[in-house]
Amino acid sequence: MQKLSDAVSRDFLKSVGAIVLGGGRGTRLYPLTKVRAKPAVPLCGHYRLIDIPLSNCIHSDINRILVLTQFNSHSLNRHIKNTYKFDEFSGGSVEILAAEQTNETGDWFQGTADAVRKHLAHIRQRGLKHFLILSGDQLYRMDYRTMLDTHLSKDADITVAALPVDRNSARSFGIMKVNRDAAIREFVEKPRDEKVLDGLVTPKKVFEDFGLHQEAGKDYLASMGVYAFKAEVLEEALLHNLDWVDFGKEILPNALKKYRVFAHMFHGFWEDIGTVRSYFDVSMAMTTPDPPFEFHDPDHIIYTHARMLPGVKILNSKVDDAIVCSGTRIDNATVRDSIIGIRSTIRPGAVVERSIVLGADYFEGPNPPKDKPPIGIGRNSKIKQAIIDHNARIGENVVIRGSDKLKDYDGDGFAIRDGIVVVFKSGIIPSGTRIE
Repeated sequence: MQKLSDAVSRDFLKSVGAIVLGGGRGTRLYPLTKVRAKPAVPLCGHYRLIDIPLSNCIHSDINRILVLTQFNSHSLNRHIKNTYKFDEFSGGSVEILAAEQTNETGDWFQGTADAVRKHLAHIRQRGLKHFLILSGDQLYRMDYRTMLDTHLSKDADITVAALPVDRNSARSFGIMKVNRDAAIREFVEKPRDEKVLDGLVTPKKVFEDFGLHQEAGKDYLASMGVYAFKAEVLEEALLHNLDWVDFGKEILPNALKKYRVFAHMFHGFWEDIGTVRSYFDVSMAMTTPDPPFEFHDPDHIIYTHARMLPGVKILNSKVDDAIVCSGTRIDNATVRDSIIGIRSTIRPGAVVERSIVLGADYFEGPNPPKDKPPIGIGRNSKIKQAIIDHNARIGENVVIRGSDKLKDYDGDGFAIRDGIVVVFKSGIIPSGTRIE
């Protein structure tokens, strides 16, 4: 890990706050966002996406945290309230700021920057000197103190976390051109023009100067959507032009004209979980013997809601390369290359392959409703390349088989996105149904 300078002291960190953006609709993650905010989407059967930036903050000794919410925010609010409780003498808290009507504005957040702008009155009250702006839907492990160290050493007004990406990926990110001092000279959000892309290539020598191992083809520096701002610069930039509603599209490109803006080079795994496909692929990677992100790191635990659940019960079953969470019962079934979330029930004869079963919010008990299948995976059902959301009821002899050949489709109790069958939260798939 990068050695920190004496400037990033505990006293300094008391002047730093974090703002986590959690207000977007999450349309590309639908139907996982059908009834929940994007940061509340379950991750690896046990966590929520919001747990990633909040855990990073805690490990970075940053405990003054604001979470901005807007759409389907109830489950996110409940999770944060039940999970993140600080000692009253620490001065720390995770506070939720929901979109609200005021005398100045009554509309929804129009973008990432607009969300922060609409809460400036609340943010200003904290009296903090620096703010981290974080996304609520990314998977990575970062000690934000290293970024703040860069922020201070460069005397930056704004610092942007950056990582190398290839040309194809560059079209989906904010791409920056930096000099050998890491000062950002150009910032283009999602460049499409080939000539513009040609002009944004980062010379190999620049990567070497910052100690980055440049993988073949990764010639561009992309913004991770993680920013550090001086408090007065954040406020000034947001109020300069009220039509600037997004950090990547408007605030950062225009900030280069006036402020000292630098890049902080990030080393490590990072993934934006913005689509059903990226969510599924990252989740499946976690079931492999050598996952790209390790949740079992004892030096950087990912925090989440502590639940009083019984251990996993596996009866005469075959389980290979799987993550199986507390409160689960697998009875004479087969599970391969899958994630089985809390309180899941996999019944006799069922086969679950390369799928995510998110589990249940409660134990149903011995007397389920007679007019619908019990919660969980029914007898002799076959599930492959699918996501089964919380409290879903899969009947007996059901076949759900996702395929990259399947077209997007909205059905009764399920949807198909990117070749993956997603059963809705509390969705019901009657016995004998075939989805393939």
